Amino acid sequence: MFRSLRNHNYRLFASGSAVSNLGGWMQRTAQDWLVLDLTHGSAAALGTATALQFLPMLLFGLFGGVLADRYPKRPILVVAQSIMAMLALTIGILTVTGTAQVWHVYVMAFALGLVSCVEVPTRQTFVVEMVGRKDLSNAIALNASIFNLARVVGPAVAGVLIFMLGGTGPIFLLNALTFAAVISSLIFMRKAELNLAEPVPRAKGQLREGLRYVLGKQELLMPILLIGFVSMFSQSFSMSIALMAREVFNAGASSFGLASSMFAVGALGGGLLAARRAKPSRKVLLIGAISFGLFLVAVGVAPVYPVYLALLVPAGIALITVNTAANASVQLATSPEMRGRVMGIYLLVFTGGAPLGAPLVGLLSEFGGPRVGVMLSGALVLAGTGMALLMTRMIGARRSVVLATA
Repeated sequence: MFRSLRNHNYRLFASGSAVSNLGGWMQRTAQDWLVLDLTHGSAAALGTATALQFLPMLLFGLFGGVLADRYPKRPILVVAQSIMAMLALTIGILTVTGTAQVWHVYVMAFALGLVSCVEVPTRQTFVVEMVGRKDLSNAIALNASIFNLARVVGPAVAGVLIFMLGGTGPIFLLNALTFAAVISSLIFMRKAELNLAEPVPRAKGQLREGLRYVLGKQELLMPILLIGFVSMFSQSFSMSIALMAREVFNAGASSFGLASSMFAVGALGGGLLAARRAKPSRKVLLIGAISFGLFLVAVGVAPVYPVYLALLVPAGIALITVNTAANASVQLATSPEMRGRVMGIYLLVFTGGAPLGAPLVGLLSEFGGPRVGVMLSGALVLAGTGMALLMTRMIGARRSVVLATA
């Protein structure tokens, strides 16, 4: 389960990521709570902030994948993490001084999204340079476990600190400090032990080449389409948790943090189970997607808060199962010189659906109530799973016809 940790560079990276992810989830919780405070509980405003954070990936994510193929990845990550630390520091100062307005949060969310366009595909493809192909699937699952361990602890700690410190400002400042851990881990890696990919020379048509590569391989196309439909609504699920906790069950900040942590407990368990698998399968991918849709519907109809909390655990297991299986499937099926561009496409659909899904869920929750928003999200995940299978077969059949007549 933990075989990737034998690697010195990955141990450094994992420990730094654990600290940084903890701060990141504390900030995510504080950001949602700050928007609700500044707008007096507006679901639409919360949806807008979530959408703005993921919108840059929709607009520019493919170019980030191209840059990940062209340039050394470690220096890119150091610069990107430093910029993200400065953004957290800025919004923290504005909030502590009482000058923060909702548009400040919107700008910060959009700026974080811009940095993520380059940072996320670079970080994803850097994993194989640390551990090699043999341990890639395990490292991806452990990364997901670290991410979700922080997701368990971070929101709960943030909720308590918001209550104890009387505001969200200190949370942003603490997150700015946590970036030092991951930046240090990148700086002090043993360069000789990295499996560095040869940078791809700059040339015309590299973005189109990546798109053609994905369309020509069903083992890439199906998981990418599936994760696109699932993530359209899973990316906004933290927003739904906030709305359900606050508006349906009248929970305070600390109870809202508990709800986020229960979902992350399931995701952590799902990540550890995924780490035991030698290789992801299409069956696991589909079961995870269908289960997540069904549990979303169940969460939406939960009658009381304890039942709602309990249902968040299997929902988390299902989501992390489909996420880790899709990520590992795509990376293992991709050649090294194409990995940055393919992961750029993968991450485009993974995060790019949020600007569509988050406002939709926000509006549905605004007019029909949070329960309606969550239940319809689950139904649309199930429909999207079927659409991904259908579209994969249609594109594959069309390509076969074109090749046969060529």
